[in-house]
Amino acid sequence: AGTQCYSRAPMPRRLIKRLADTVLRLRHRWYFRIFGGRITDPRLWSLKRDTITAAFGAGLAIAFVPLPIHTLLAVLVALVRRLNLPVLVVSTWVCNPLTVVPLYLGAYRLGAWLLAYAPQPFAFEMSWRWLESGLGPKWKPFLFGCLICAVGFGLAGRWCLELLWRAAVRHK
Repeated sequence: AGTQCYSRAPMPRRLIKRLADTVLRLRHRWYFRIFGGRITDPRLWSLKRDTITAAFGAGLAIAFVPLPIHTLLAVLVALVRRLNLPVLVVSTWVCNPLTVVPLYLGAYRLGAWLLAYAPQPFAFEMSWRWLESGLGPKWKPFLFGCLICAVGFGLAGRWCLELLWRAAVRHK
């Protein structure tokens, strides 16, 4: 009969620890120097429940920002709020090329429903012309829906991860 050894950390914990060690080794490189000493702040690499759950919720909220600046915004939020940097950055990747259309379409429909707008066809086109004319009548429900989804999914993600974490600790 095998006995379980709890001395080994779970895989995400080892990965985050390895990332933190790499950053500490590379902190004098030019691309880390722009952050000064803040990038080596231990709280950015902390494995405590509160920093990880808050980072996860913030990352989900940032995923609904309708601009392609998620990773940069995640790094800035992590530095300012001193949340777990890897978790915050990775959780923003919920919005990726495979999920961006359903996420933003859902946000638009929610915003249109809440503002009592009649939903209009939403055919996205990657062009300046579409931004000027195609998004025109849809921008209010779209941005309002993104705001509501950011707040809702951010809070729900943080609370759900908090509950799962506590349940896992109790089970252990």
